[in-house]
Amino acid sequence: MTSTPRLLAGTLAAGVLVLAACSQSVDPIERLGRKAAEGRQEQESTAEGPTAGGPTAGGPTAGGPTAEGPTAEGPTAGGPTPEGAEGPSAAPGAHTRWGLKAPLAFAPKPARKPVLPAAGPGLPSVVDRVPTDEKVVFLTFDDGAERDPEFLRMAADLKLPLSMFLTDSVASKGYGHFERLRDLGSTIENHTLTHPNLRTLTYAKQRAEICGQQHRLKARFGTKPRLFRPPFGNYNDDTLRAAADCGVSSVVLWRVSMQIHNLRYAEGDRLRPGDIVLAHFRGPGELKGSTITEMTTQMLRRIQEQGFRIGLLEDYL
Repeated sequence: MTSTPRLLAGTLAAGVLVLAACSQSVDPIERLGRKAAEGRQEQESTAEGPTAGGPTAGGPTAGGPTAEGPTAEGPTAGGPTPEGAEGPSAAPGAHTRWGLKAPLAFAPKPARKPVLPAAGPGLPSVVDRVPTDEKVVFLTFDDGAERDPEFLRMAADLKLPLSMFLTDSVASKGYGHFERLRDLGSTIENHTLTHPNLRTLTYAKQRAEICGQQHRLKARFGTKPRLFRPPFGNYNDDTLRAAADCGVSSVVLWRVSMQIHNLRYAEGDRLRPGDIVLAHFRGPGELKGSTITEMTTQMLRRIQEQGFRIGLLEDYL
């Protein structure tokens, strides 16, 4: 964890990494976002706004049936690990089915969460690495354009704990897919309505992007997110004020990103305790020749080779 001035400077460096990580998704994400938004405007002209408690244009009412993908095996209740409990237990032999040499190691929920300083009075914390000495890293997946049923099977087999930062304009038509991942123990967090560069927007527009997605996710999944990730890692003081107004407790950045078959580091060439790892539910045309399951297998191999366990970010923030 860094102090605010260092973090703000570090964000510029992280932004380069983000653009390396996200630039491949910017154009497809924005194209999908515009298309989805145009269709949704028609639907919402006769429907309640995003604060409505009923179903949203993005998907069926929370808890109702969905039409996408297989029914995932595993626990029926998602969310953070019970205090003091070990992490999830993967299905026997699952690691060999998914190309890993050994079972994954999961971190138990800590007895108490680290204390994170706020970015300022009344503002959320900004975190790019969890302050811990434990060899634990955290898997985060952004956007929501790709909804591969094979990834559902992988997550169910390995009991992967993911933090999913979803963008409504690309994820909403497949919210059932992410509901299944949530039911396997992952969590759903905020990544704006339409994936804009927030630094280019006024405070009011930033607030609409963040609060709008808070309302949509609460209406669809029954829980309002506590965590928010700004698209491309780009934010400013208005972003922090808007996030606070929308009920966000932490703005989440990263130190490591998944690029095709390699982890890319903001510093050095090794994982560090508490690293937040960025990956994507990818958009059309991204990372051709590599499926999301292949990408994830390579990421998990690198984590195992360096002797790290996997934790659920929400257990620590």
